[in-house]
Amino acid sequence: QVQLVESGGGSVQPGGSLRLSCVASGFIFSFNVMGWYRQAPGKLREWVATIGVADSTNYAESVKGRFTISRDNAKNTVYLQMNDLKVEDTGVYYCNVRKDGDYWGQGTQVTVSS
Repeated sequence: QVQLVESGGGSVQPGGSLRLSCVASGFIFSFNVMGWYRQAPGKLREWVATIGVADSTNYAESVKGRFTISRDNAKNTVYLQMNDLKVEDTGVYYCNVRKDGDYWGQGTQVTVSS
């Protein structure tokens, strides 16, 4: 019953911004840690950011200071605000919850190019 639906991806120039959203259903959202991952073409999926039950956050070094993860428990939604985007940020971004195993959304494409 777990469902994660990402949105907000698009194409931007270097230095631009995007805000990704992930709407969750099928579990008690506020009781679970949520995360964002990304996968560039030909590469493994990598962890980007995590937000805990009490809103604690952790970030990959590559995005620290540029990306912000947040959550709105009333809307069952986790966000990823991405600023100062770089070409190397290009990839498919996935929402994640580790509950009874890992669950993933369908992904949303982010393309950063000049």
